[in-house]
Amino acid sequence: MRPLSIDGAWVHETRVFADHRGSFVEWFDGDAFHEAVGADLRLAQANCSVSRRGVVRGVHYADVPPGQAKYVTCVRGAVLDVVADIRTGSPTFGQWDAVRLDDGTHRCVFLSEGLGHAFMALTAESTVVYLCSEGYAPRREHGIHPLDASLGIEWPVDRPPLLSDKDAAAPTLIEAERGGLLPAYAACRAHRLRSASRSSGNASTRA
Repeated sequence: MRPLSIDGAWVHETRVFADHRGSFVEWFDGDAFHEAVGADLRLAQANCSVSRRGVVRGVHYADVPPGQAKYVTCVRGAVLDVVADIRTGSPTFGQWDAVRLDDGTHRCVFLSEGLGHAFMALTAESTVVYLCSEGYAPRREHGIHPLDASLGIEWPVDRPPLLSDKDAAAPTLIEAERGGLLPAYAACRAHRLRSASRSSGNASTRA
């Protein structure tokens, strides 16, 4: 796993083993994850979405605490996966990073609590699966408009992006900040430190 340009986000470059039968990939390794992130991934929910080419989902995030960390991969087709820093007070506030996830490389992206997440389907029937640290809670869920010019995500557009009604009605980053809807960088870091401390304590107990 290597860190992305946004603090709290990593990409996992997997190894694919192929032979005459097909292929095998280990898309999550708990020990490697803990070594990179400094905490274990708490699994509360696993999701799978299938999207038409040109669909954009996001930018989604949840209130911190508890937030919702995500470990994301694409098992069919390809997507451009985007991590957006929407944490007020962050040195990279308003910036984003992107990774192509596809069924050939089987890369994975992890984003910690408080970061915004979005992706665009680059192929038909793009299938994304993701592990979540918390379950879906509608009252804690929020979004930023994925085409917000101030955020400036460079989507590979060769046709108008397809958005849900909810995402199309989402506020801009500036509007969300003015409305007090964004997580604070300090609160997100404190939450990560508490998670790392609990993981260390659990490891000591197991030992």
